Amino acid sequence: MGAQISVRLQEPLLKQLNQEARKRRIRRSDLVREALEAFLGGKIARIDSLPYERVHDLVGSLSGGPPDLGEQHRKHLRDLIGDRR
Repeated sequence: MGAQISVRLQEPLLKQLNQEARKRRIRRSDLVREALEAFLGGKIARIDSLPYERVHDLVGSLSGGPPDLGEQHRKHLRDLIGDRR
């Protein structure tokens, strides 16, 4: 194995770590290593990423709705609100 590090965790996070490790029947260190690999490997959306990067897999995944929603969103919103009054 590689180098060893120490990390201090707040109690709520430690509790979550313990619960997840017990549930999956793995050591806490294995769970932390797995989470770090996922985060640093780009499998988890990073907070500093651009908004598009966080939702790019969703773009184009919905069908239906007005085809010009992006161009005339105010009109469609006014129509929607007016229908509910």
